[in-house]
Amino acid sequence: MSLFQRTFHRLRPSAQRYSAQCVRGLEEFFETKTSVPTEQIPAGRAWEAAELRQKSFEDLHKLWYVLLKERNLLATQKLEAKRLNVEFLHKDRVVKCKKSMARIKGVLTERQLTWEEAQKEVGRRMNQAEQQHVSLLEKHRKMAHKGGKKRQ
Repeated sequence: MSLFQRTFHRLRPSAQRYSAQCVRGLEEFFETKTSVPTEQIPAGRAWEAAELRQKSFEDLHKLWYVLLKERNLLATQKLEAKRLNVEFLHKDRVVKCKKSMARIKGVLTERQLTWEEAQKEVGRRMNQAEQQHVSLLEKHRKMAHKGGKKRQ
């Protein structure tokens, strides 16, 4: 079971923010008892943007750090494989991890742009409402002023 699989099953919307505390120390950089796995460890697929759009900010934040740990674990394994002059077997996991992280960034960028556009729209509507209010006040003053002259 990969680090991603071991960690992600604990993610729940109600869970507290991810804590970066070390639970096991340097062991978290290694997946098995050996520094480089000698056999292919099965891994799932990369996260789709549509799936990530349904997640809360807190869940995306947690998932980001799970993927970051996975990326660091794989980078450690890759360097260790190079040092030992053996083949690194998990190139596909590196790609899936990077794709997922890029998609999280994309989803968060979409949300940011949508929020900024909504803020601009609220500002435009507030200005329109304010202008309408001012014009109604002017009309009322003119009508009151005209009515006051007629009475005299």
